[in-house]
Amino acid sequence: MSPPSLAQREALRTAPAAPFVMHQRWQDLLFLHWSCDPAVIQASLPAGLHVDTFEGRAWVAIVPFVMRGIRPRGLPAVPGISNFLELNLRTYVHDDQGRPGVWFYSLDCNQSLAVWTARTFFHLPYQRADMSRTCRADGLQRYESQRHGEAAVSTFTYQLTGAPRQARPGTLEFFLAERYLLFADTPRGLRLGRVHHAPYPLVDAEVQTWDTRLFRLAGLPEPDRPPDHVLGSPGVSVRVWPLTRP
Repeated sequence: MSPPSLAQREALRTAPAAPFVMHQRWQDLLFLHWSCDPAVIQASLPAGLHVDTFEGRAWVAIVPFVMRGIRPRGLPAVPGISNFLELNLRTYVHDDQGRPGVWFYSLDCNQSLAVWTARTFFHLPYQRADMSRTCRADGLQRYESQRHGEAAVSTFTYQLTGAPRQARPGTLEFFLAERYLLFADTPRGLRLGRVHHAPYPLVDAEVQTWDTRLFRLAGLPEPDRPPDHVLGSPGVSVRVWPLTRP
């Protein structure tokens, strides 16, 4: 099956007409991407999803970031609950209708209620983890995560640099960053969820340390090289819609 057209990719940047259910802010994101064999990624996907490729290659990303102001629509944020850390392992897919989106292998999080909510209502593979983040005055960030049941600690040290820019349609940056649809494998079959936000303000990132063990934990070949592509973003405000049938 051919990858989605650029028109199909751009169409999802328009917000759905249905009412959204949640507010979120994704902040201080680091996107570490590795190029992968599409056949390997396809073998890891559920029925109904197809690996999405750019110039014939699949991509898998590790994304550490901060979640801020998470709250249902119409309700205020709650201190101690609405802000937490996440560390995602994701790849890029499309369905039989050619709609491009994200497939999550795992989402590590240090907030128990968020893990329960995402697993219960969105059927996403959230994992409980002990996590911490520090940021020096010069902007250097240190992000650590230890999934419950795992002895090792994943450490990411990085600094976001440069003036923000938007990804140009048709580029690799656009392919990797501009995603407004996620897929979930639920007991009732494949479901999709929509999100909407302004285009990412993208920046460069200087990465000093990274960790790839999330690949191994997901059953994927673990890269033995630095990331093939690195991006950062100061963040976006996001609206979230409930899961629907494809």
